[in-house]
Amino acid sequence: MAARDSQTVVLSRQAILLVTAVGVGLLTLSYVLGVQVGKQSAALRRPLSRDAGEELEELPATMADQLKALEQSGSGTGFEKPQEPKAPEAAPPKAAEPPKAEVPKPEPKKPDAPRKDDGHWTLQLVSTPDAAEARTVSGKARAAGFKTETVSEKGLYKVRLTSPTGRDAADASMQKLKSHGFKPFAIKVD
Repeated sequence: MAARDSQTVVLSRQAILLVTAVGVGLLTLSYVLGVQVGKQSAALRRPLSRDAGEELEELPATMADQLKALEQSGSGTGFEKPQEPKAPEAAPPKAAEPPKAEVPKPEPKKPDAPRKDDGHWTLQLVSTPDAAEARTVSGKARAAGFKTETVSEKGLYKVRLTSPTGRDAADASMQKLKSHGFKPFAIKVD
């Protein structure tokens, strides 16, 4: 028994608090590192962000097209088309007067859509905060035969074609760029 008593460990309150504090600190550190590793792996698995031009291509062309699609979808949306008020019934026409033919109401003129050829247009290939990515995209475009410039605006590097053209020419260049794997979109320049 004497041998057992000589091997007892005496822990003071300070030693217990120190061991507890170190344990909590290590658990907190491992938790924070685990969260950071999880965020990094999630970021690597996420698909590449889309350009603004792709999001715009998914929308119907005009507001009128959107309204037609909504009307065709039926009244299941909870909105109903307002009914036109009925005209008060008139007295029956006299026998001497022939009934008047209804004159169709003139349709209001729609404002002219802006012409595609107005102004100068260029194509933007990418807008990124990463200068290395901008250089890579610019190099690939030059290798495909397109002249590019990189513009820095508000902390973003924007790779654009150098020569502004009309909208029709920009659309034709857009098709060529898409065939080379780019995702360009047209922007108006001054």
